[in-house]
Amino acid sequence: MKMRILLRLLPFVMLFAACSPKGPYVLSNKVYHRQVDSIKKIIAVRDPLALKDSAGIDITSEFVGTVNFNIRKPNYVIIHFTAQDSVVQTLKTFVRAKTQVSAHYVISRDGKVYHMLNDYLRAWHAGVSKWGSISDMNSCSIGIELDNNGSEPFAKEQINSLLILLARLKKLYNIPTTNFIGHQDIAPGRKPDPGPYFPWQVLAQHGFGYWSDDVLEVPPDSFDPAIALRLIGYDTHDINAAIVAFKRHFVQIDNSPQLSQLDLNVLYNVYKKYN
Repeated sequence: MKMRILLRLLPFVMLFAACSPKGPYVLSNKVYHRQVDSIKKIIAVRDPLALKDSAGIDITSEFVGTVNFNIRKPNYVIIHFTAQDSVVQTLKTFVRAKTQVSAHYVISRDGKVYHMLNDYLRAWHAGVSKWGSISDMNSCSIGIELDNNGSEPFAKEQINSLLILLARLKKLYNIPTTNFIGHQDIAPGRKPDPGPYFPWQVLAQHGFGYWSDDVLEVPPDSFDPAIALRLIGYDTHDINAAIVAFKRHFVQIDNSPQLSQLDLNVLYNVYKKYN
């Protein structure tokens, strides 16, 4: 009798199992949706302000909704390497609250793209950083992490997926060519990623950032490297760190804080492109 009941229930059990959420990220996805719902509730608040003057008397307040607004869109893309041994390890890092780090996208070595956060939301990937006059890069950028330990070339499949993703982001948000940069660029002296193996020249050929021309001219005697670096966007508070970050991106043959004649020629050429 019990066996017949179990057999009758079996199709329903199988159906429930098939429809139930699976995978290692079920819990983190639930937390994600819960936090998004909380943000929606905050945005939906239309209460008038509770204001008082210096005498404690209420100031009249009323909410009148404007019709002219939209969501703030990202205007930069910051590229990182994960500095970890596998994409699974990175995903685990980004779904644990205590790590306090995240990114919008993670691209594995085989080219699979993990979208971890809505592009309009603020990820925690840039940390203490600065580019031009912007000191809160998290608020205006999309963070992309590439599965790479920092001491190996990037896989062809991974770069192909990155280029496709960047093309989508550039078109969707109208991101300027100049605004595709690396973590090393916005955090000189603190971060080395995406590192010396990253193909910045290939990205520039596809319209994501700039690269120096094959034929370089010698800069004039009045050329000031520190001013040029600052006008490109680098934080020159530590000029040696800024030089190293620039060379990691645009020269990639050494990471010393000295500028050779070739380095100066490249800097002058790139400076003119950014300005």
